[in-house]
Amino acid sequence: MGCCLTVGPNEALVVSGACCGSDAKTYVVGGWAWAWWLISNTQRITLEIMTLQPKCEDVETAEGVAITVTGVAQIKVMTDKDLLAVACEQFLGKSVMEIKAVVLQTLEGHLRSILGTLTVEQIYQDRDEFARLVREVAAPDVGRMGIEILSFTIKDVYDKLDYLSSLGKTQTAAVQRDADIGVAEAERDAGIREAECKKEMMDVKFLADTKMADSKRELELQKAAFNQEVNTKKAESQLAYELQAAKEQQKIRLEEIEIEVVQRKKQISIEEKEIERTEKELIATVKRPAEAEAYKMQQLAEGHKRNPARTHCTSVGSDSGSKDFIPIPNGS
Repeated sequence: MGCCLTVGPNEALVVSGACCGSDAKTYVVGGWAWAWWLISNTQRITLEIMTLQPKCEDVETAEGVAITVTGVAQIKVMTDKDLLAVACEQFLGKSVMEIKAVVLQTLEGHLRSILGTLTVEQIYQDRDEFARLVREVAAPDVGRMGIEILSFTIKDVYDKLDYLSSLGKTQTAAVQRDADIGVAEAERDAGIREAECKKEMMDVKFLADTKMADSKRELELQKAAFNQEVNTKKAESQLAYELQAAKEQQKIRLEEIEIEVVQRKKQISIEEKEIERTEKELIATVKRPAEAEAYKMQQLAEGHKRNPARTHCTSVGSDSGSKDFIPIPNGS
């Protein structure tokens, strides 16, 4: 008769016992196995993570300074079949506390040996490197027990002679000194950078002012050229207007002259006609009567010459209608 046994992933089941004249062991992780009553032997071993806190007190370093170091390690039984068999051979039937005690002693031994090879400064300033060194040295020995070191870190480092505090003060002073130097250098660099920024700003401002002045001068030149062109166009337009006005005025004057000429011609024609009328009137009123009177006087004179004794007065009409009495010779 027998029974079926199951096991979870956090522990391993070991079934051992004589079967058919031979010894056999079965390792089961997270599964089941068959066990015979009175024949098979079943045992369990934990696979959970176990936390260790190794501590080495008053261990002398390479410089002979006694310090105390505490750490934290995480370990577990390896599940590889061969390594699990090794762990079972050494820890099967032991409690978790017993397993942790064995591994803790191993870690503390390696921790002590490594502390003796390092200086306090190396341990204190580079804890990660110190912890890595402990893992590398202790891992092979712990591995031969079927145990795996998952992690190991240094928790605390201190001493009873205030060496670390003095070292800390020295480092603090050095850090403060470096900080003061850094501040001074930063202020110096800041001053230099500020001066450079001011210079760059002044250069940029100068360039901007120069460009602005160039743009303003270019604008003024363009405005002057534009105004000159506008004034030229205005002058040309004004000149063309005045020329056209002069031409128009000349045309008007020529037309006025032509009108005056026509009027003058008409006036001359009228005057000529008036002169002709006056001449005709003079001829009719002055010349003809004068000629008639002259002819009459000529005739009278000729008659007087022919008969000088006969004279008598004869009235002669004048233009004004008065009568003159002219003596006429006798015998006429």
